[in-house]
Amino acid sequence: QVQLVESGGGLVQPGGSLRLSCAASGSIFSTNVMGWYRQAPGKQRELVAGITRGGIPTYAESVTGRFTISRDNAKNTVYLQMNSLKPEDTAVYYCYAGGQYPSGGYYSGPYWGQGTQVTVVS
Repeated sequence: QVQLVESGGGLVQPGGSLRLSCAASGSIFSTNVMGWYRQAPGKQRELVAGITRGGIPTYAESVTGRFTISRDNAKNTVYLQMNSLKPEDTAVYYCYAGGQYPSGGYYSGPYWGQGTQVTVVS
């Protein structure tokens, strides 16, 4: 099992920035990817960004150029720097971790954090 604890959500005006953090503990050796999903009211959960243990990132098209994902393997922590925030970025952001095949399926997890609210409003 892997436990994930998120922090850093909050209320921000359009154009502002927030930084989310997610600290992992437990059987981290079983995972090779960490990242963030988000879910807005009435919508499906969607992938925001992911990063491999080797530091290779992927982003949703909607956040490319505005969000940056990074990780500190020594601290078992992944970060999401969110800049130029828009009202449509409002959602609950969930950290995830898993052992993922190249094809996309999981051999371990995915494991989820409890979620942190991000609200972008004037």
